[in-house]
Amino acid sequence: MKYIGRPNFEHGTAEKLGVLVANLGTPDAPETAPVRRYLKQFLSDPRVIELPRLLWMLILHGVVLRVRPAKSAAAYREVWDKETGSPLLHISQKQTNALRTALQQQFGEKVVVSLGMRYGKPSIDSAITELEEHNVRRMLVLPMYPQYSGSTTASIFDEVSTRLQRTRWIPEMRFINQYCDNPAYIKALAQSVRQSWDENGKGDLLVTSYHGIPKRYLLNGDPYHCLCHKTTRLLADELGLTGDQVMVVFQSRVGKEEWLRPYCDETMKLLPSKGVKSIDVISPAFSADCLETYEEIAGENREYFMENGGERFVYIECLNDSAEHIDMLKNLIVQHTQGWPETQADFNEHDQQQALATSRTLAKQLLGTHSVT
Repeated sequence: MKYIGRPNFEHGTAEKLGVLVANLGTPDAPETAPVRRYLKQFLSDPRVIELPRLLWMLILHGVVLRVRPAKSAAAYREVWDKETGSPLLHISQKQTNALRTALQQQFGEKVVVSLGMRYGKPSIDSAITELEEHNVRRMLVLPMYPQYSGSTTASIFDEVSTRLQRTRWIPEMRFINQYCDNPAYIKALAQSVRQSWDENGKGDLLVTSYHGIPKRYLLNGDPYHCLCHKTTRLLADELGLTGDQVMVVFQSRVGKEEWLRPYCDETMKLLPSKGVKSIDVISPAFSADCLETYEEIAGENREYFMENGGERFVYIECLNDSAEHIDMLKNLIVQHTQGWPETQADFNEHDQQQALATSRTLAKQLLGTHSVT
């Protein structure tokens, strides 16, 4: 194996802390060919599709990648912006920039923030390379998934691990598994709901819609289902809602296998017949709006509800790059980097530079006449 190194490394270079912000990813363009490339990478991930590899590869290449890319490309075109492109990528870049600014305002240039997508570009590989170029020796990985699942959070871990297995000098690393019960996250969600109520009025029911996974994953030990219900329970408590005023549903199922229930689309069609004509819908599993929120929830599922007798459907956008969200994420990063010098209040830049200068002098003495760059 050829290991990735830094041939231009200079002894005594100031070490930095790197934050890798990671999300799912997006195609390069809303056209069939780039969507096919994206889906091939996404659906080839064994964390996403837990089926025997040979069987699934035959299905994927023989059926799925022949049919689905064109349909998905049409859906992407509905949410694609001519100026900013993919909503997920655009919002993720804004989040990353805002986090970088917030952290550097508090801790200075010794903290570096980079964005990497699990599938598509910018890749996690390129994001880690960017951090290495800044001499990051401590790295925190922040998957932008509030609720842990093997199909999302663990897949980020796999990709980071795979990249670091090819790295000659790996950094000290920490990994945030989930933050669905973080009080500031719950308060930020509640604030977004209250803001929507102030602007649009309050519906009869608050529907919390989460991306689904096959029920088999839950039965095999994935905690995602429980964490979704925990998020909704905490959000309801924060908003002062009773059990009959809030509901959990799961969206985005594919195939014939049973997924987590109740299904969002079926629920939207049934609610009006049960007397629920006015609803607010929020998607707490998504940290940034994307195809699944704009096209599927605010578009397709809104139509299901209204066509079956609904009178009012309000989609509450994700936290995106709101001030409350960025502040919560910044504090989450600080919490998970405790003990690392870059985020400590008593960190002394002068003392670090003195230590680095001493290290360089010792290196020269040990190497004698050999050059030390």
